Amino acid sequence: MTKMLRRELKVSAIENGTVIDHIPSKSLFQVVRILNLEDLDNQILIGANLDSQKYGKKGILKLSNKFFKSEEINKIALVAPTATIIVIKDFHIIEKSNVTIPDEVFRIVKCFNPNCITNQEKVKTRFTVVDKRNLRLQCHYCERITAKDNMTFI
Repeated sequence: MTKMLRRELKVSAIENGTVIDHIPSKSLFQVVRILNLEDLDNQILIGANLDSQKYGKKGILKLSNKFFKSEEINKIALVAPTATIIVIKDFHIIEKSNVTIPDEVFRIVKCFNPNCITNQEKVKTRFTVVDKRNLRLQCHYCERITAKDNMTFI
């Protein structure tokens, strides 16, 4: 009798919910953190450092009974610009789309300038994305540039 090597891990399908696929491996747990998924009571599957023909290694999240608002998808786009959002209803794919970095970001990122009005008063943050490739945001109020390394999510 010859032994067959198992090359795939089978994971049960979700009836309703969202799959976030093609997350860069280094960004996977940042996505979990910025979406506050650790506080979610729903079933979550986290796959890290999975083989990907397109990206080498990737992460994936499967979230049962969880659907994301556009503001949350914008957060995902800022840290995982290669991610794909797959919406599942009744075990069928209803929608599949790639995230896109928006031209403007509202109430998602904190301005790193401590003297900015958004850090002094109850003014909601607003940024213009000035560089999508290297992810650089310009504050609407103080005009300071926040780079990806300085980003703090609200």
